[in-house]
Amino acid sequence: MKRAYQICSNCIMDTSDSNITFDERGWCDYCNNYYKNILPNWHPDERGEKEMFQQAEQIKCDGKGRDHDCLIGISGGVDSSYLTYLAKEKFGLRPLIFHVDAGWNSQQAVHNIERLVDSLGLDLHTEVVDWLEMKDLQLAFFKAQVPHLDTPQDHAFFASLYNFAAKHGFKYILTGANYSTECVREPLEWHYHASDLRQLKDIHRRFGTRPLKTFPMADIFTYKLYYRYVKGVRVVKPLNCVPYVKEKAMQELVDRFGWQRYDHKHYESRFTRFYESYWLPTKFGYDKRRAHFSSLILTKQMTRQEALERISKPAYDESRIAQDFEYIATKLDVSVAELQASLYGPNKSYHDYKSAMPLISLGIQVLRALGIQRAIIR
Repeated sequence: MKRAYQICSNCIMDTSDSNITFDERGWCDYCNNYYKNILPNWHPDERGEKEMFQQAEQIKCDGKGRDHDCLIGISGGVDSSYLTYLAKEKFGLRPLIFHVDAGWNSQQAVHNIERLVDSLGLDLHTEVVDWLEMKDLQLAFFKAQVPHLDTPQDHAFFASLYNFAAKHGFKYILTGANYSTECVREPLEWHYHASDLRQLKDIHRRFGTRPLKTFPMADIFTYKLYYRYVKGVRVVKPLNCVPYVKEKAMQELVDRFGWQRYDHKHYESRFTRFYESYWLPTKFGYDKRRAHFSSLILTKQMTRQEALERISKPAYDESRIAQDFEYIATKLDVSVAELQASLYGPNKSYHDYKSAMPLISLGIQVLRALGIQRAIIR
């Protein structure tokens, strides 16, 4: 039976997450987890900076004799852009900037990457995903009727990055992952693991039409275990060690580099903007802004009232949707009518296809027990 609607009295997560729970105060488990498990172990202050400076010295030491001492994946969004700036200017590292072009870059993304690379004097390596394979995989996910339509892009991004690091002997990957804007993670029913290669292959086997000969692939166990413990590739999250306030960070990027803002988190990709702002809430009733705004509420970057006001309005611009619909359909070589038919097809979930979820769940439980994974993932 469908649950009675309820929204957290502290953030704005609600029963669109079917597994959410609330205490007697009306606070959700994301909020309670934040105050119990994340906040006491998160130090974006002098202590964190000291630890990061020590880590940076180790990275420099291990990188002696190489052209670059670490690898940074950049999208043109605020997290990866600010990370790139800090790595070079604050911590004195010599990163190779790594970008994956999956065919959906916005003008802002391209501009932001160019401005940072040129202004900071960094080297940029770009990998271009074969468009015919990318298109075929994305159409397969549309046909599968699942919410996680961004899996093909996301998988290409992280697989390319980790495969490159392992192949070329990089021992450190710096990532823009952070608690400041991501302490509330989207439920898996909204956005399933892009790293589940078993599911990606199963959906493509059922609905794809073209072999994925060059599409970058790496399952979660390859990069979490083999690359980490055999190849020695470590992941470092500098934004968790410094005061990272999203609005201030964006303004600093604007002032220093002429960086261009975009509407919302992840909207530096034209496909992601369409999918998150329109497709996901329209077809499934999932609005990722709930998790994004709730993170900002908990880290005191947004009031709950402001979040409620913003979530009450559609994320998309009505005048732009018809244009985006035509753009997406044309780029994927389908008609607008076909794309609209998919919108109203029977909804499915990750449960309807093969997955590695039992093993992934076990791994998450182990990481939580060890205190490594603190945010809720379910």
